Amino acid sequence: MEKAESKQEVVERVPEGPLQTEHGDTSIEDRVVEKIAEIAAREVPGVYAMGTSTQRTFSNIAGKISRSATAGPSGVSVKKGVVQASIDLTIVVEYGFSIVEVADGIRANIIDRVSQMTGLDVVEVNIDVSDVHLPSEDDEESNDDAAAQLR
Repeated sequence: MEKAESKQEVVERVPEGPLQTEHGDTSIEDRVVEKIAEIAAREVPGVYAMGTSTQRTFSNIAGKISRSATAGPSGVSVKKGVVQASIDLTIVVEYGFSIVEVADGIRANIIDRVSQMTGLDVVEVNIDVSDVHLPSEDDEESNDDAAAQLR
């Protein structure tokens, strides 16, 4: 009688990226990457606001309704795979700043922060400049706010 040999197959798990290990996977929601990108963009001098005026208004209203301090990132969207991310954002630049330099600073800061915090390889950061903020607009907004409070 032949002795039956039992073969036990060991399947080695090959990690696809830094978020996959032999001990398990880590998943990061797109929303997390959006927040990191928004904060990184806001850190760059010359960025006045994120998103279009419509997005900012909606975000402000949503924040008041939910009574939350932050209604979420506006003007940032992320396409994320297992190891790579692509980020699109819309900004308003302060008048007097070089749009090219602001955009370069945003790209560098987002790539650095997202890569460092998530391990994802940021393959592109697309930036849409929707407006230029003029210092005189601050005075108009202050006057509008004061008039609204008097009503």
